[in-house]
Order: sequence, then C-alpha cells, then structure tokens
Amino acid sequence: MSYEVNTSSIKSWAEDDRPREKMMLKGRKALSDAELLAILIGMGTKEYSAVDLGRIILKSVDNNLSKLAQQNISDLKKIKGIGEAKAIAILAAMELGRRRKDADPDQKARLTNSRTAYEFLKPHFLDLRHEEFWIICLNRRQEVLKTIQISVGGVAGTIADPKLIFNQALAHLSSSIILCHNHPSGNLNPSEDDLRLTKKLQEAGEVLDIPVSDHIIFTNDSYFSFADNKLLQ
Repeated sequence: MSYEVNTSSIKSWAEDDRPREKMMLKGRKALSDAELLAILIGMGTKEYSAVDLGRIILKSVDNNLSKLAQQNISDLKKIKGIGEAKAIAILAAMELGRRRKDADPDQKARLTNSRTAYEFLKPHFLDLRHEEFWIICLNRRQEVLKTIQISVGGVAGTIADPKLIFNQALAHLSSSIILCHNHPSGNLNPSEDDLRLTKKLQEAGEVLDIPVSDHIIFTNDSYFSFADNKLLQ
C-alpha cells in the first residue's frame, strides 16, 4: 500500500500551517482530522511528518473515525512510525471523546422510548469489540437511577445472571428496568438465547413488580428494540 506524503519536517512549514500553531491562531475547528492526530502523535519520523502519519492512519481506516476508535494498540502499531506510546495516546483521546457523551451526572436522563435509550447507551457500548450486558434502572418517571454493567463476554456472547440483575434492580429501588447488550458483529437480530433470556427475566420481573420495559440490542449503527417489535408480553 502506498501513500502520497510530504516528507518535509513540520518545523520547516509556515507557522500557521503547523498543527499546534494553527490551533492557537485559528482554533481547533480549523484543523483537519490528520492535523489533530498529528498533535497526539507529537513527532514524526525521518520519512514522515506527524501530519503524514495522521493521514496514513486515517487512510488505513477508510477515513472513518468510528473505525479508528475500534482499533487496538496492536492494530495501530502495524503502521510504520507508530509505536506503543503514540498508539496509546491516540486511543486515549478516542476514549475521552466517547466518554464525553455520558449523561450529565447532576441531571437524570429520561428514557421515554427506544431511541432515547439507544442514544443513552452509546457511551457504554460504542466501538466495543466484545459483548457486554447492562441494565438501566428506572424510576416511575422513566428517569435513570443507575446504569449497571452485569457481565463482560467475548465476541460471540456474554452471561446475564437473573439473580444478579434483580439483586441490583432491588438495591436501587427500581420501578422498571431496561435490558441492554451489544452485538459487535453488527447483526441486529436477537438470537434464540436472547429471546429465552428476555422471557425469563420478564417473568421474574412480574413476580418482583419490576417490569422489563425493553431489551435493546446495540450496534454502532443501529439498534433492535424488543418493545418496538412487540416481543415483550
């Protein structure tokens, strides 16, 4: 794979073309994605400037920042000139961007439909390459009391223990709960295990007077709602 790059040192560029100076003079929005990556990378190599490396990284993920966020340290280190420290800096910045989407802790989010639930879940599930199972505990106004990770699995599944789920729901005095898990494959269809588990948890919720108001299957691009598809009894 070949890339067209400018091999001249950033120090030889006009001051307002250097990423750091450009940000100071024109603000962060004036910088391209490659220039922002260059600031994270810090220094280039004998062959490539930091901006060149930024362009190479972006090209390796089809200029898609969501794909970049899904990379791991080993993936980035495959690019010549990107060592462990630079890879860590890039992924740390991507993680900070993801966490920024977290709801304001001083304001309770209100989840009135599946779309609001999906948007609320993005900070927890976006860009994961393995499955996780979470629950959202709600009060009677459908406001979030607590969001709790139940389990972490592999690429093809994770375990959700009903006893642990309702122990947490009771501990937070939940009026209802939303079940949530992700499909890293991007497949939105619920599996037979998903259907069985949801039915089992629904039945337990009825006994405890903590209804399951929805089960959201999350992918980076979309979601599947059991409630919207009338799969909750």
